[in-house]
Amino acid sequence: MKIVSASEDKNIEKRVAITPEIAKKYVSQGFEVKIQKNYATHLGFDDNLYKEQGVVIEQDTSKIYENGDIVVQLNLPVNENLSQLQENQCLIGVLDPYNNKEKLDELKKKKVNSFSLELLPRITRAQSMDILSSQANLAGYKAVIESFSQFEKAIPMMMTAAGTIPAAKVLIVGAGVAGLQAIATAKRTGAIVFATDVRASSKEQVESLGGKFLTVDGAENLETQGGYAKEASDDFKKKQEELLAETLKKIDVVICTALIPGKKAPVIIKEDMIKNMSPGSIIYDLAAVQGGNTAITEVDKVIEKYGVKILGETNILNRLPTSASNLYAKNIFNFVINLYDKDNKKININHEDEIIDKTLIK
Repeated sequence: MKIVSASEDKNIEKRVAITPEIAKKYVSQGFEVKIQKNYATHLGFDDNLYKEQGVVIEQDTSKIYENGDIVVQLNLPVNENLSQLQENQCLIGVLDPYNNKEKLDELKKKKVNSFSLELLPRITRAQSMDILSSQANLAGYKAVIESFSQFEKAIPMMMTAAGTIPAAKVLIVGAGVAGLQAIATAKRTGAIVFATDVRASSKEQVESLGGKFLTVDGAENLETQGGYAKEASDDFKKKQEELLAETLKKIDVVICTALIPGKKAPVIIKEDMIKNMSPGSIIYDLAAVQGGNTAITEVDKVIEKYGVKILGETNILNRLPTSASNLYAKNIFNFVINLYDKDNKKININHEDEIIDKTLIK
C-alpha cells in the first residue's frame, strides 16, 4: 500500500502533509511512503531525514500522483495533477468542497475517492483527526502575537515610579477553537480579555479561561447540532451591533474569528464602529479569506483607517508552518489508519463509519 505526497505551491502553502516523524509511523504500519524531492526542506526537513525513515524520494511529480494508493495533501492539487489521479485512488486533504465542487465532481466520475477533512464530524472518536481544531488553535495564538507586534503600547499593566501603564483590553469575536486559544494567549500576556459569540455554550468556556463574556440581551442559542455557529437573526444582529459599538470604544485589540462553514463570513464590525475606536487600536481578522468580519478588511493588506489598523491574511499558518505541519500530519495519519484495513492490507471505505462517510465527497 503506497502513500504519497507532492510539494505544495510554497507561495500559497508552506505546510506539508507528511513529516519525518509521521513517515516513520507509516512505514512501521507497512506502508511504502513516497514524497517529492525537496518536499519539506523549507521547514528544515532535509530529504535525508525522510530517507532515514525508509521514504522514497521522487523527482517526477506525475509519478507521485499516478502511483500512490493514497495521496495526502494540504489543498486540492492543481488541474494538471488532478488529471493524473487514477480510479480507486484516495485523495485526502483540505479540499474546500464548497468552492471546488466542479473539480471534485470530475474526480468522482473518475472513481477517485476524495476525503475532505474539514467535513469531519465533531465526535469524540474523531478528535485526533480534527484538522480544523489543530490548525485553528495555532491560528488563534498567532493572530494575538501578530496583533500585539503591531500594537504600540505595552500589553500587561505595569506599575512604575513614573506612573502606571494600564493593561490592554482585548476583544475576541467568536469563541470557537481559534477564539478560545486567542483568549488564553491574550490572558497569559496580562491583557484584560472580553469575548462574544452567538453560541450560549461558549460563555462557560470563555469564563473558564479568565475572559469576560459579553451577553446580548435575549440571546438565542445559534449553535448547530455539529457544534458550529449558524447565521443569526436580524434582531440578534441589531442587539449585537449595539453591544459591540459601545464595547469597541474601550478596546485596544480585536481578534475576529467568526466563520460559518460554506458561507461568506458575517460582517460583525461595521465601519462606523471602527471610526469610534481609539486611534492606535488593532483588528486582526482571521475571517479575511472568507470576506472578513469587518466592513473594510482586505486580504493580505494592512488597512489603516481612522487611526485603526485592520490586518488579515490568506493563510496565517504560513507563519507557523513547522508547528502546523506537525499537527496536520498527525491528524492525517490518524485518519488514514482509521481508513486502512491492516489485516487485508487495503482501504476499507466503510459507510457505516461516520468519520469516513461524512468526509467522503459523494
